[in-house]
Amino acid sequence: MAKILIVDDEPALRLLYSDELTEAGYEVVTAADCSEAAQLLKARDIDLVVLDIQIKQESGLDMLQKIVQEQKELPVILCSAYNCYKDDFSSWLADAYIVKSSDLSELKQEIARQLARRA
Repeated sequence: MAKILIVDDEPALRLLYSDELTEAGYEVVTAADCSEAAQLLKARDIDLVVLDIQIKQESGLDMLQKIVQEQKELPVILCSAYNCYKDDFSSWLADAYIVKSSDLSELKQEIARQLARRA
């Protein structure tokens, strides 16, 4: 069972993603900020990260750069309410970019695609 780390500062979204992805057969852990996410990445064997870009006062793009430096093979999907970050070259380090939606079908498809590519 693949382990997915959800990093988002909105509790309702973490719960939605966790419920939907658990129902889809994944093991899900969540983090409300980048420091919590960093601790989970060190302590747990994570297979994929779904990362928000604006996390309270922190930058998900900075977190993305750290992940790429430390765990280059770990797939990261940026999931943001803002489409404008697609033009930010630092977002190009991510394996995929999804605009947040209450319909998680696109996110689920991308997760399955990234995990299959990694296998």
